[in-house]
Amino acid sequence: MGLLRSGKSGEDLLRHREDVRQANFLELFVDLVLVFALSGVVSRVVRDITADEVLVRVRSLGYLLVLALPLIWLWITTAHITSWFDPRRHRVQWLVLASAFGLLVMSSALPTAFVGRGWEFVLPYVLLRVARPLVLIPALRGHALRSLYLRSVLWSAGTGVIWLAGVAVTGAARAAVWAVAIAVDIVAARLRWPVPVPGTPRPAVSVWAMDSGHHLPARYQQLLMIALGESVLAAGISFTGQRQDVAAWTALVVVFLSTVLLWRIYFYRSGQVLAQAVTASSDRLAAGEATGVAHLVMVVGIVVTAVGFEVALQHPGGRPVPAWLGAILGGPALFLYGRIRLERVVFDRLSRRRVVAIAVLVVVALPLTFAPPLAASVVAALVLLGVALADAHHAAGRPPETPSPAH
Repeated sequence: MGLLRSGKSGEDLLRHREDVRQANFLELFVDLVLVFALSGVVSRVVRDITADEVLVRVRSLGYLLVLALPLIWLWITTAHITSWFDPRRHRVQWLVLASAFGLLVMSSALPTAFVGRGWEFVLPYVLLRVARPLVLIPALRGHALRSLYLRSVLWSAGTGVIWLAGVAVTGAARAAVWAVAIAVDIVAARLRWPVPVPGTPRPAVSVWAMDSGHHLPARYQQLLMIALGESVLAAGISFTGQRQDVAAWTALVVVFLSTVLLWRIYFYRSGQVLAQAVTASSDRLAAGEATGVAHLVMVVGIVVTAVGFEVALQHPGGRPVPAWLGAILGGPALFLYGRIRLERVVFDRLSRRRVVAIAVLVVVALPLTFAPPLAASVVAALVLLGVALADAHHAAGRPPETPSPAH
């Protein structure tokens, strides 16, 4: 905290953010683009997961990770920029607008990202990852962020070579190369972009660190709402194009209730008091890292769940397909795992109710391989309902819990 406020340099961009509790309008504009981006990912994956070829269906969920993670990661790094730097400054505003435009271009390339429009997906990502720190570094002389951003530029340029190399191949090979690239990006960020240079210890801050106890937690909450909003958007569009019979209406009700339950499970109670937990934490670096990873996992889980929603709406009584079941049950399970990690951040405990729910989803997977997608969606919704009811029972007659972070 103090490292970033010492000295006079960089005061044109850095500022004290403790009193900033909500996103500005430019940040909300980026959120709108991310809704479009995640919708494009879901549409792209649904096209593959409902294809006739078994191999195409099997690799569809792997494609989801390769396409969704760069988009989400770009949003997260943009949120960190607006958390550390004053968004009223023109330089920061231009960076935010450039990030929004980059997300838009990447999203437009999603339908053919693995076969024809790889450059349009890769170039905005690589350029933004390299150029944004270079723009901000001159304002960081004497601050701990300078070393961090210099390291990030080196790593981003290195992984940029991997991203660009993926464009030279097509199909599954391109997806595999890009999977390596995004994995390196995220892991290197968690390690604070280490460099093998003697006498250069790791920076005192991290890309995950929270300068404000309010702004970044609020942005993470908005990220969850973006993912849930995309699920509702995709479901509504899909339902509009379906025959309005009993199965379709049942699927729509199940999808909507499942989305509400995901929202309820997230916000009770860890999501609701996340800002207070971060403020109370004595180690915002550790809290920020754990919070970021938890939300990344939960958002991916919601996107996978949205794919399952699409399958249930389009093929409610269809034949059982393992990839479909993986999306319908695996999405909620992944979301619950991320939510377990968030419980650790806020209350420093293991959420047993969510562990049991994941175990139930695993157990019911075998019998549901013989059931249609709508039945699997109903079972997944019932599991989520069980978690929400258990949460309500735990809270009944008790005062609201206060955060108790480990750090």
